[in-house]
Amino acid sequence: MHYLSNLWSAMDFASLERTALRVAGALLCIILHEMCHGFAAYALGDPTAKRQHRLSLNPLHHIDWLGFVSMVITGVGWAKPVPVDMRYFKHPKQGMALTALAGPVSNLVLALLLILGDRLLANYLLATGQLPGTLFYFLRDTAILSIGLGVFNLLPIPPLDGSKILASFLPDRAYAWLMRYERFGFILVILLVSAGAASQYLNVAISTLFRLFCRVVGFEV
Repeated sequence: MHYLSNLWSAMDFASLERTALRVAGALLCIILHEMCHGFAAYALGDPTAKRQHRLSLNPLHHIDWLGFVSMVITGVGWAKPVPVDMRYFKHPKQGMALTALAGPVSNLVLALLLILGDRLLANYLLATGQLPGTLFYFLRDTAILSIGLGVFNLLPIPPLDGSKILASFLPDRAYAWLMRYERFGFILVILLVSAGAASQYLNVAISTLFRLFCRVVGFEV
């Protein structure tokens, strides 16, 4: 019993709370990102994502565990690609590009809303003389995670969303070539994240967008 008491006293509950909130924030960003891919495809006539339960709030339908862990630890990551059948689209390449764009755009919109929520909360705390608490930091940190997910997925490397957006501007032959090597692009993505090769540029982009969104909502940071 004495051993359990010492173990309980030694636990860093503040660190556990921060980790739990970061995981919750990452789940929110990923679920919204993937659902918006699925809804965009469905709106353009492709029912594949709906049939495979990718319009669900269940995170298990969306999580790629390696990408999820990467997002929690590094701030950038990815999820399971939403299945899309281009044959359902009236204009296949454009439909694929819009479907791909829906995910990152949803993350940027979410970040803007979270920062707006943080500003309103900050005004309330200032008026009542209270110090920023858990909710304040959760909104801020989740906004940064959401920007990170959106920006990272805009990189033009298959299978990230940016490659599908870029491909819509390419001739059909070049488009087919790019999609053929999609599986090898995934290896490149993992290597980039593992080596931190793009982290400097991503961090600059994330911090720039965060400050811009703060200015848009009139929030001084």
